[in-house]
Amino acid sequence: MPVLEDAMRRLDPWHHHTDAEPLAPPPISARAAIGLLVVYTLVYFLPFYASRTTRPSPTLSRDVPSVIRARIRSVVTSCLVCYAATYAVLVGPAGASTAEVLHLIGLWPPALAESVRAVALTALLFAGPLFSYLVVDDGWRDWLCLDPLRDVWDDWLTWRNIVAGPVTEEVLFRSASVPLMLIAHTPVKQTIFLSPVLFGLAHVHHFYEFRLTNPQVPAAAALLRSLFQLSFTTVFGAYATFVFVRTGSLLAVCAVHAFCNSMGLPRVWGRVQPSSSREQRQQQHSVLWTVAYYALLIGGAIAFWKNLWSLTESSNTLLPALAFTK
Repeated sequence: MPVLEDAMRRLDPWHHHTDAEPLAPPPISARAAIGLLVVYTLVYFLPFYASRTTRPSPTLSRDVPSVIRARIRSVVTSCLVCYAATYAVLVGPAGASTAEVLHLIGLWPPALAESVRAVALTALLFAGPLFSYLVVDDGWRDWLCLDPLRDVWDDWLTWRNIVAGPVTEEVLFRSASVPLMLIAHTPVKQTIFLSPVLFGLAHVHHFYEFRLTNPQVPAAAALLRSLFQLSFTTVFGAYATFVFVRTGSLLAVCAVHAFCNSMGLPRVWGRVQPSSSREQRQQQHSVLWTVAYYALLIGGAIAFWKNLWSLTESSNTLLPALAFTK
C-alpha cells in the first residue's frame, strides 16, 4: 500500500478498521519523528554561532546586511541537509515513490489556486491593518509606483523578512517536518498543535541576541518580549501547519508567511491616525478611521473563522477531508 494511502487510513478518525484490512505499523515512530524535528531546529539556528560572520555580538546586529547575507547562506544549506534527511526517510523506511515525496513535501502539484485562497483567508485577519495602510496612510500610492516590490529587491532587511525568512522556515518546519509526523501516524491535532512549538522555540535564541545588542533593556522586559514572540510564532506555526496539511502546498504557506511578516501584528487598541505628514491636514477624520479600523478588524476575524474550512479545502490535501471535520 502506498505510504500516503496507509497514513490516510490510519489518521482518518471516522474510518473503522477491520481484520480484513490490517494496518501496517508506521515506518518510523512518533518519537523518532519529533526527535528529527528537534535536530532540524538545531541545524537551522546553531550554525549562526559557529562563524564570526554570523555570530551576534554587542557591536554586530543581526540586521547588518553582511550578517543577513551570511545567515541566508547558512539556512539554505541547513534546509538542503534537512530535505535530504526527510527524503531518505520517505523513500527508505516509508517506501514512498518520487511522486508521493513531492506531494508530501508540498512541491507538486504547486496548488496555485489554493495559495491564492490561503492568502485571501489570511488577509481577512488583517482587514483593519490593510485599511489603515492602504487608505489612512495612502499606501495605495506606493503600490501604484511599485515601491514595496523595489524595497524587497533593494533592501536586505526586507528581503530577509519577506522572502528568505518565510521560505526557509516553511521549507524546514513544514515541508521537511510535517511529512515525518504524518508517516509516523501522529494524530492530526498533535501534528498541527504540538509540532509548531518547535517552530516557536527556534526563535527563542533571539532573546540572547537582543540582550547582546540591547544591554540597557532590563532582563525581565527582554524575557517578556521573547515569551510574547514564542507565543505568537507558535500560534502562527499551528495555523501554517493547518494550511499546509489542508492544501498540500508549500507555496501556500510561504505566501501566507510572507504576507503576515509584511503586515506585522495588528493594532488592538488606541486611535488610528495618519502618518505625521498627513496628520495635521486630515486629523478630523481620525475618529471615523478608528471606528472603521476596529469594525474591519472584528468583522475580518469573524469572516476568517467562518471561511477557515472552505478556503483551505483542496483535493491536494495531505489527509482526507474527514480527518478535519470540525
